[in-house]
Amino acid sequence: MASPRVLVIHNEPVLPRDHPDSAAEFDVIEATEIVVGILREAGFTIRQLGFSHDPRVLLDELRDHPADVVFNMFEGLADRTETEISVVSFLEWLNIPFTGCPAFAIALGRDKFRTKHLLQGAGVPTPAFLVFDQMKTSPWPYAWPAIVKPAMQDCSVGIDQGSVVTNQKDLDDRVAYTLNRFGPPVIVEEFISGRELLANYIEEPTNDPRSPRLVRVPYTEIRYTATASQNIWPIYSYQAKWNDHSEEFLLSPYDTNVTLPSPLADAVADVAERAYKLLGLRDCGRVDLRLTPDGRPFVLEVNPNPYLHSEALIDGLKAIGRSHPKFIENMVWNALARGQTTAAPLSPI
Repeated sequence: MASPRVLVIHNEPVLPRDHPDSAAEFDVIEATEIVVGILREAGFTIRQLGFSHDPRVLLDELRDHPADVVFNMFEGLADRTETEISVVSFLEWLNIPFTGCPAFAIALGRDKFRTKHLLQGAGVPTPAFLVFDQMKTSPWPYAWPAIVKPAMQDCSVGIDQGSVVTNQKDLDDRVAYTLNRFGPPVIVEEFISGRELLANYIEEPTNDPRSPRLVRVPYTEIRYTATASQNIWPIYSYQAKWNDHSEEFLLSPYDTNVTLPSPLADAVADVAERAYKLLGLRDCGRVDLRLTPDGRPFVLEVNPNPYLHSEALIDGLKAIGRSHPKFIENMVWNALARGQTTAAPLSPI
């Protein structure tokens, strides 16, 4: 049997290296190279394709070099973030199996305020919030502090120490700033003070390709270590996530393989899994939560396209006896199995 042909796609950076938001883009290149190396070592036939503003590049590749499966590392262009959804929709249209979440799940995951409405409607606890699409804001009706976020960004873009506000004037100013820089809508959430947990999920192949096994790896906690005198809010800002020389990064280490006591463990697991399933995540995904001091879990975000090589995920896999390379391979086998349950892929035009 010929080895499956895998096309690994990723977005080419469109921001210069010195742009303040460029780190996440260039990180995609490094992550893609790791995936390519793992899949080549596993015996797959690999082609790699990076592209940006011209989707014809992908169409031509699929026509000239048909793939059995696409390994999707395309996270959207920094100047057109909605392309993360467009690329997956394009693959669905062509009926080509691909790894990761379907288009609707990625669209929901990127749309923070609609996700929060879904979570609320399903009874999954999430912080209270308001949404603004213009400069004029309403009085904040919930407890202070609050946190202001661009509603259609990911990777912590638009989140910094100024995002947390403690009065109406600062809220108004931050909403105006966020609207000017990132466009509408802007979401304002009640700030939940407490532990922050990352719940990573993977899906493993079973004998029934329609029913992979959902597995949660042990939690990772972002341990905020700043003292009161340092005047740093405990948030996973863009600097804390991407700038490994920044003070925020150094003061926000990971604790992996965190074990929670009962009955807290059951409550957090229930909330996280319900959020994962509600948004229709697939192959892998991450749910970010905050715990109040009295142990109530709240979902902050549901991430349908998480970083595949994070310390949190790799350490968690190791803790439950799984290898990271095997996890990457299984994503391909999951996608191939899904393709076998549908009509044969269409030939690209």
